[in-house]
This record gives sequence, C-alpha cells and structure tokens, in this order.
Amino acid sequence: MTMQLTAWKRAVSNLNTPSPKDLSRINGSNSLSFRSARSTANSGWYSVTFASPYTSISKSQKQKKSLDRDFFLSVLETSVTKRDAKAYMNKFVPLLEKKGATGFKERATLTRPASNKNITEEAVIPDAAVEKKHPIQAPKLETDVAIQLPLYVALVKFRAPQEVDDATLDGVGKTLGQLRKLGLISIVVVDCGTSEQNDAAQRQIASMQANRIAMAIDKYDAPGARVIDSPITIDTPTEGESSPFTSRGLFVGNPNDLMAALQEEVVPIISSFGYTSNACTVKPVNVNDIILALTRQLSGLQFLGQPVEDSKAIQTSRLAEVYRLIVLDPLGGIPAKNRATGRHLFLNLEQELPEVRNDLTSILPGLDGPSTDNLQHLENAELTKNVLSLLPPTSSAVITTPQEVANERDLQDNSVDWALVGTRRGQNPLIHSLLTDKPVQSSSLPSERFRPVTSSTGMAQIGSLTTLVKRGMPLTVYPDPRVTPWQPPKLGDRGLNLTDPCIDLPRLVNLIEDSFGRKLDVDHYLKRIEGNLAGVIIAGEYEGGALLTWEKPPGLDESEADDPSRLVPYLDKFAVLRKSQGAGGVADIVFNAMVRGCLPEGVCWRSRKDNPVNKWYFERSRGSLKFKDMNWAMFWTTPNLALDGRRFRDYESVCRSIEPSWADNKPVVD
Repeated sequence: MTMQLTAWKRAVSNLNTPSPKDLSRINGSNSLSFRSARSTANSGWYSVTFASPYTSISKSQKQKKSLDRDFFLSVLETSVTKRDAKAYMNKFVPLLEKKGATGFKERATLTRPASNKNITEEAVIPDAAVEKKHPIQAPKLETDVAIQLPLYVALVKFRAPQEVDDATLDGVGKTLGQLRKLGLISIVVVDCGTSEQNDAAQRQIASMQANRIAMAIDKYDAPGARVIDSPITIDTPTEGESSPFTSRGLFVGNPNDLMAALQEEVVPIISSFGYTSNACTVKPVNVNDIILALTRQLSGLQFLGQPVEDSKAIQTSRLAEVYRLIVLDPLGGIPAKNRATGRHLFLNLEQELPEVRNDLTSILPGLDGPSTDNLQHLENAELTKNVLSLLPPTSSAVITTPQEVANERDLQDNSVDWALVGTRRGQNPLIHSLLTDKPVQSSSLPSERFRPVTSSTGMAQIGSLTTLVKRGMPLTVYPDPRVTPWQPPKLGDRGLNLTDPCIDLPRLVNLIEDSFGRKLDVDHYLKRIEGNLAGVIIAGEYEGGALLTWEKPPGLDESEADDPSRLVPYLDKFAVLRKSQGAGGVADIVFNAMVRGCLPEGVCWRSRKDNPVNKWYFERSRGSLKFKDMNWAMFWTTPNLALDGRRFRDYESVCRSIEPSWADNKPVVD
C-alpha cells in the first residue's frame, strides 16, 4: 500500500501545469489551453495536460545532465593514484571499448537506410531471384556481436531491504547503475530474513522487496533491472563434509534467464528461493548458499546438474566472471575491538579471520551467548571467506551499509563547502573500491588521522562503516609478539639473527633489492645489525617485509650505553616487491603488524626527502622532522615524542648516524 501511495504521489507531481512563459516558447500553443488548465486547477480538480514534446525533451536532458554530473563527481572524488588508474584501465577498459564498438556496429547495421536503387531493383526482380539473393542482415549475437571478453559481475547480497527507506534505496539503485557504467554488472540476491513466517508470506515479502530494488535501479539508468525467476535447483544433499566447492544440495539448474539478463546488461534480481528437483515446488533457501551456487556456476566449478559434454553450460559459465562480492547489510562492516573506528577497514582473512571469530563468538557478561548482531557479522565474514576461496586471489569483497552506498549530496545543493573535510560527504565505498581496490580509509592510519564525518543519519562517526575483505596472505613474525614481546635486549641475551634457519635469507635479500632497486652489501649489512636485530615481519611468500633493530644512540658514556631504555626502536628496512606495490594491501598488512602487535609504543625511521613514498609515511606517522643539513627526513609513531627532549635527541642522532649497506658504489645522498 505504501508503494502504491508513493507511486501515486510521484505520478501526481509529474502533472505539472506549464507557465505562460513556457507556452510562449512552444510553436502552436494557445492561451485557451492554458486558461482552461489554470481554471481547472483553481477549481480543485486535476487535469491531465499533454505537455509539448519540446518540454519533455528539455526535462529529460536536464535530468540526464544531473545524473551524469553526479556520476562524474562520484568518480572524481575517489582518490585514484596513477597505479590504481592503470590497474583499472587494464582490467575494464578493453571490455568497455569492445562493448562500445560492438554496440555502434549493431546500431549502424540495423538503422542503415536502403537506397532508392536497391528498392527499385527489388521491385522488378522475380520471386525466384529474390529467394537466391541475400539481403543485408543484422549481425548475429552468437558470432559478430559476441563479446569475447567476459562480463565482470558483482554478486550482491542485500540483507533486510524492507528496513531501508525509499530515498536510501534510490541511492543504492543509482550506485549500482554507476557500477554498470564502469564495467561491473551486479546480480542482486534479496535476503529479507523472514524465516519465522510461512513460505507464502516469505515469497510475498521477497517479491515486493525485489520489485522495489528493480524500480530503484530503473529510475536512474537504462537498461535497468529485471526480477527473474530463481535459477536455483534444490537437490538431495550428499553425505560427507560440506565445503564451498561442493553443491550442498544446491546448484544453478536453469541459468537461461540469468545469462540472458547479463547479455543485455540488465541487473538480475533474485529472491532467496529455489525449486526442488523432484517436484518443482518452491522452497526458501539460505541466501549464502545461493551466492555460493552462483559463484560456482560463473566460475566454471559447478559439476552437478549438467553433463560433462554440455557445451552450452560451459559457454554460459565463460560468459561472465565474478569479480567482487558485495554485502549490503544495515549492520555494516566487521567490528573490531582494537581499532579507532571500531571496524575492520581492511580484513586480511589469512591473518585476521581467527581473531574475528574469537571476538564475535565471545560471550559478554550477563548474556547466554553471542549477540544476534555478532552472529550476523560472523555469517557475513564466513560468506566472504567461502566465496573468495572460489575466486582468484585478486578478487575482493565489500561489506557496507545501504546508507553509505547511497550517501550523496543533493544535486540541487551547491552550498557545500568542500574545504570542510568533516562536513563533506564520504566517498562511495563501492565506486572507490572498484577504481582503487583499496578501502575508503587506510587501516594503517593512526587514530588521530580519522576525522569525524557526517553519516547519512546526520550523526558524526569516526571513519567508515565499510570493510574491504581480501583473501590476503599469511603473516609471519619473528619472534611472535604474542609469545615473546619485543623488548630491548638485556646484556648477554642472544637475540634473533638473519642467518637463523627460520629466515630464508636469499629470498629476504631478493625482496630488499627488488623493492629498493639497488644491490645490497649482504656481508656489511649482517655485520651492522648483528646483535641488535629486534625482529622480522614477513608477508606472504616474502612479498613484503620489515626489519627492525634496537639502535644505540652515538655519544653515550659507559654508564648510559648499557641502559636498555636508551635503545631506539628503528625501522631499518621496509620493503614490498614491485609487483605487489600499491595492490593487495601488502604495505598496510606489514605496517599494522609493526605498530599494533610488535612495537605499539612507537618506532622511528628515516627516508630521503625526495622519496615519492614520503606521502604514505607522512599519513601514518605521528610526527616528522626534515634535517636541514642532510637529505633525510625522520618519521616516528611514538606518542608525545616531542615532549620528551632526551628521547627525541636519541631518535634524531640514530637517524643521522645509520650507515647504509648498499653495494652499488653510489654515494650516499646527503
């Protein structure tokens, strides 16, 4: 009833009475029609006035320009680096160019007018000859117009859309349309979460919400959306251990409607129901199982319900490729206890999933078990793990709220002061993650870098409620700070050495040389850090890493030299393989491990003043100092370091005195 009332109000609002000024601009208009409409309006009755086609075109163009402007602003507001832009263009631009060329060719062929000569000749040619002649035909979709490159698809789990108001839902529809313009087509699976009701009531609610979503997408972009019949077939589950790679009794049995919608670039919307394989009865299905079934189908990993020689099924599975999982949940991203924002801005599943499980299943005092919200967060985290395990390592998932996706400025509001960071709207998390493959805000920023932003509800919040999830990589730390905290060594203690069996020294040297682009003098370096190595952090298979030392400030007397409190924690080497720089969050993973788990009380390092990475260092440090007489800049994460004069001088003297260990005979840049 609410939807009908809203639709009626919108229909009435569109019955605008033209002004005399507008009528004077339209050829063929007369004042009588205006007087009649005005007098009818004054009498309290509504009359349907057929506006001039010129007026309709003007309004349509104005609306299109407004939407285009909003789309361009959403893209321009994203902080895209040159490396990010190159990665996006290499991935999506070939597909967009192919689609553009194909669409132009198809339209040109279908709309090409026949010449008078051809019409005359065909009029006098006998029927027998006409049958032999092959007229110009539109190209076939299977051959000429077929896009060889696969379509990139985002699987969208939309939980509790009935809790989302129409304005927010319109914003979500606009964002999904903008993603399509950028080359990413969405498949929306609706999860109303009404399992306590009977099947008929569940189907009615799901159908209504699916149509609401379709209307929101249709409103802003063509070719719009389409509510399709569920392609899911429910089979008898097989016995044995279940995993994301098995069917779990569900598979895509009828992909025709789904693939037809994708070929037409229409957003398919699916309710969380399926058909039994034996009686074709409709049954509710867990939305997470539907997402997994679609992932297996589009990844070519579904082997149930189709013969091996089914070439059509193989062809449809190659037509689209799952690039991203999107979870729209009113609860937002995965919560975190030890984060300034209270959320995981970036979740490295290989490293942090056990911590997430432990936090979300912990029982608070006075409760019998984990809260309902925590169980829902855990369900979302497990879904991302299962889906990403079926996809390439470069794939990712985004968990966010519909409000953040729909967060936008009024198109008619030009009074926003863009210099006020605290009041400007946040970046759209879906567009930002597509263009950069990074979280909206870096997870390695110190807490004071997170400025309050105005949420969609008008309340101030610290940081974003969005979590970017990746399969990530394991993190190895020597020594493990959870077992052996990193502390200054005592006299006579044997510390860690790079020649220990736990460290692969050749791979570590290769990581450093590849990252810095310089040859390392290994012997000199080993002698310099011998006995003062604090620890080593390794990301993945030596894709990134950090070497930290305890440095003794020069000029100390004998009584001070043996004092462990005078040793300075120093980041000696911070390296990421060039192929992994700017992607995958390798640098953030290593930096977070260093400042949160290993040396939470602070660390310092130095960098050349002209180092292009300094912007990244400035953002993540609590302070910096540029030496006037040297080409070095010092950074630190130690809180309130400037208030401790002796400690500050120790940091400065260490950063000034470290001797480089490069073997390329290049002079030190001072």
